[in-house]
Amino acid sequence: MKPMKDELAKVMDRRRLSDEYQAMMQQAVADPDVQTFLRASADQLAPDAVTRSAAKIYEFVTARDRLHAGTPLIAPGYAPQLVVSNRLIDITYVPTAEKLAQDAQADRAALVTSINMPKAIVNAHLDGYDATDRAAALNAAIQFTVAVAKAPHDFHKGLYLTGPFGVGKTYLLGAIANDLATRNVASTLVHFPTFAVEMKAAIGDKTVLPKLDRIKKAPVLMLDDIGAESLSPWIRDDVLGIILQYRMQEELPTLFSSNKTMAELTEFLAGVDVGNNEGLKAQRIMERVRFLARELAIGGRDRRNG
Repeated sequence: MKPMKDELAKVMDRRRLSDEYQAMMQQAVADPDVQTFLRASADQLAPDAVTRSAAKIYEFVTARDRLHAGTPLIAPGYAPQLVVSNRLIDITYVPTAEKLAQDAQADRAALVTSINMPKAIVNAHLDGYDATDRAAALNAAIQFTVAVAKAPHDFHKGLYLTGPFGVGKTYLLGAIANDLATRNVASTLVHFPTFAVEMKAAIGDKTVLPKLDRIKKAPVLMLDDIGAESLSPWIRDDVLGIILQYRMQEELPTLFSSNKTMAELTEFLAGVDVGNNEGLKAQRIMERVRFLARELAIGGRDRRNG
């Protein structure tokens, strides 16, 4: 038989444990946030709800204090919240303001598909676009995004941004894409010279049509640096031509950027620079470009190397 003093010590420990538990529960119930909840929910709670839900109240206060102290909870990004359930008090976890903002940002980012585009466009925004010598381009971009968001199923003539290296043509396309994303409009940006190389490689693995369909059916398509690719009749007629034909028929918004004016692009597509003269085929492509977009020159200093 164990000594009586050992049994007494156990009883005393249980008593102390009980007293500590009661003190913790009383402190939790007296918490200002808990009291605010109890007052607001008094009509919905059973008379003994506080007693029967004491553990939930304590969990709420403990989790909230851990969150405020910067200690992550089991579900990061969520905060505890007291609720009424079957006339008793329960706890649920709801997204924090930070998580909601992060989720919204992720949703917006998912609306922008970037193919071989520079990383800088991720942070491109119209409100950060320097309008010096570029006010007309900025205004046209804003008008375009507003119009598309207002009537996403209507045809909206896009922009053909032309100008020398470094004046911000690609950045403006990225800013337009990000602005459209804030308005829940998806877009696809493609660096066309790189895409042309990939399409030639796709012939070998027979993925030309899937790659082409992905691009031509984009809700809003932006072809960056068109005219900088190596001239290829196949790329001109069976890639670019098919993309533009589809988008013209379906009246899908399309934008371009190029170091060449439309007139210079016509000569490039005709092969004038390499001694060819396929003017009719070039004109056929350019008819679709002109249907889809209006030419807009961007001037100013070289912001890339200036």
